[in-house]
Amino acid sequence: MTTPLLSAKNLRAFYGPTQILFDLNFDMHEGGITTLLGANGAGKTTTLRALSGMVKTGGEIRFEGKVISNKDTADIVRLGVAHVPEGRGTFVRQTVEENLQLGGITQPAGQISADMERVFAYFPRLKERFRQQAGTLSGGEQQMLAIGRALMLRPKIMLLDEPSFGLAPLIVQEMFSILRALNEKEKVSMFLVEQNASLALELADHAYLLETGRVVMSGPAKELSQDESIRRAYLGY
Repeated sequence: MTTPLLSAKNLRAFYGPTQILFDLNFDMHEGGITTLLGANGAGKTTTLRALSGMVKTGGEIRFEGKVISNKDTADIVRLGVAHVPEGRGTFVRQTVEENLQLGGITQPAGQISADMERVFAYFPRLKERFRQQAGTLSGGEQQMLAIGRALMLRPKIMLLDEPSFGLAPLIVQEMFSILRALNEKEKVSMFLVEQNASLALELADHAYLLETGRVVMSGPAKELSQDESIRRAYLGY
């Protein structure tokens, strides 16, 4: 059996003395798309923050077989883990160009221009807004910029937190088509937190269901999309 790209064993997470995650166990393999479903407050965002080294954790996290638990966030990023946070997290006073340059800061200087062109191939609107301040972009364009900035890292895996949040349905469909293309063409693995469970299950190959900081169900995304309790709770039919 191949070594998982990313795995957690008995993962716990805390904000101060308050425990949010309770002994999570999961694996995801290279080239896959895994989605984490759950109601608001279930611990989905905290899970991504734990994987990025942004909160206090217990248990074990491995990336490419190596323990990364309690590593600094910057060290985790250098391994090829790109985190696209909820709310986009763009540098609003900087231009599109400057945001992308910051995304590629760990790469050789000569590579940044080529990587920008690669981003523009997926997000041509960013090329049109090249000199524009990020804070003046539409919500959809800011989300494109957040994903584009993560791509500048040449990531092995992208941790995506609610990429559809606050976006119009047509923009969401476009965004998810681009994510699928990135996975298929660039072989970027993805760990996706998404409130739109129907879209997430359609994109992903594996899914975990989180309730109050605990994994209560997991399996192939197609199977979970057909589970009656999940359909009623998350898919609305």
